[in-house]
Amino acid sequence: FSLKQNMSRLQAIPRLFALACCLACSFFSTGFVPVAPRSGLRSSFRAGRSHVDSKGRQQASSAEILAVGLLLSLPLAATSRRKPPFLSSRRGAARGAASLDGKLDVSSYYKLPQEAGTKDWVMQQTMMRVKDPARSLDFYTKVLGMRLITVGEFPQWGFTVYFVGYPPEQDLGPIPEDDSEKFAYCMRVPGCIELTWNHGSEAEEGDKVYNTGNSDATGSSDGEKVRGGFGHIGITVPDVYAACQRFKDMGAEFQKSPNSGGMKGLAFIKDPDGYLIEVLPLGKAFPFPTQETDCCDVSLSDAGGYQDKSK
Repeated sequence: FSLKQNMSRLQAIPRLFALACCLACSFFSTGFVPVAPRSGLRSSFRAGRSHVDSKGRQQASSAEILAVGLLLSLPLAATSRRKPPFLSSRRGAARGAASLDGKLDVSSYYKLPQEAGTKDWVMQQTMMRVKDPARSLDFYTKVLGMRLITVGEFPQWGFTVYFVGYPPEQDLGPIPEDDSEKFAYCMRVPGCIELTWNHGSEAEEGDKVYNTGNSDATGSSDGEKVRGGFGHIGITVPDVYAACQRFKDMGAEFQKSPNSGGMKGLAFIKDPDGYLIEVLPLGKAFPFPTQETDCCDVSLSDAGGYQDKSK
């Protein structure tokens, strides 16, 4: 089901609950009073009139209680109709709204205050499925220079996860030696990659078994390329050109060398499963520093424009 359908179902729950409470109150307070069948519908409820019980107490009618219950249900109904803040307020957004013409005013987002409840939150991980854990660990630790921080083994579910990243040891200290402490340490490291190995994938046919999201036909039922949503992960380095020379010497595959394409001074390489890694200069603003010739012998004057790799 779509998100919209599920939200509609959830929004109906408070109203149904309120109505059920109203009917229950009518049933137990005014009494389900059976009388002769010839009385028809009036055999079910003392409708529209209050009455006095056997002890002389005034009893509200079912209609009165129903009315009160409906009034009490209004706040619940109003709450259920409120849209979560992450849902678009633009009319028709789900079915294709008018074009923004490539522009969106984000000034209000810059001005948003830091919420007290989220100030200690961390963007901690991105999970990617890999075919062969050994070749992936070789790439991320030896080529990209990340550290293996912790490993989670789940044989009962048939998968293992490997967390790699660049832990800020100057702030967190070194990675613990004790395996029992490594996971807690990892959860404090920003920007980790969770490499997930589903047991048995290493024996499947083909060099790649997972779709990377970038105009990729892997895993599609008809063999056609799909318009992917996922794009890439990114790392920053002091010198893009020097880092790319290192990547080339270690046999990395380039999607874009620093001087190719429309944006100069950045690069894209592929990991063993085909996921893209963007290589950016550390602490530099655009336009980025460049060199006349890069590691792939592409010069700055070579033609080339931006390409949308999602399709």
